[in-house]
Amino acid sequence: MRRTVAIAVVSLLALWCGEPAAQPARFVDPTRPPNAIPEGSAATPGEPRLQSVLIAPGRRVAVIDGQPVTVGGKIADSTVVRIAVGEVMLRQGEETRTLKLLPDAQKVPSKRAGPERRSGKEGSQ
Repeated sequence: MRRTVAIAVVSLLALWCGEPAAQPARFVDPTRPPNAIPEGSAATPGEPRLQSVLIAPGRRVAVIDGQPVTVGGKIADSTVVRIAVGEVMLRQGEETRTLKLLPDAQKVPSKRAGPERRSGKEGSQ
């Protein structure tokens, strides 16, 4: 009797654990941009990855491969020469390259009306 119960329990566990549909799907962060590079991977092997840019009055900091750097700071053999909104320029010898925060993002003009846009409530004069 004991043996029969043990076999039944082991069989049910094997079926439950072996069924891929019964396993929950991996959680995807809904706030993550659709073109974001998955965590733990780099855009290109060996290529530094820009993760964040902070620009404030009198202060510009970028986070590249988890390391905060300022203008003049070093990342591997490269020197940070410029930090701008969404990008950082690196120089290695005579060669320069730009790291982009969202490399696949494209700037699209707004369809919003310009200065002729009305202000205040509709129909008021």
